[in-house]
Amino acid sequence: MSYEYAPLRLPANVDRTSATAQLIVQAEFAGWELARVQLFRDGTRQVTLRRPARADTAPGLSY
Repeated sequence: MSYEYAPLRLPANVDRTSATAQLIVQAEFAGWELARVQLFRDGTRQVTLRRPARADTAPGLSY
């Protein structure tokens, strides 16, 4: 299965609870799932979200 990825950088002033809430919204309404989290020394988090890639039948046409 192929995936599309979305990197997301969360600043150091975002606490864990707020970060979790943001990720839940992305998962619930946009179909993203958590692929990876990196925590850096300065307190920022690099989050990588993924979801299954959709096969578009024809470019430029909407569903």
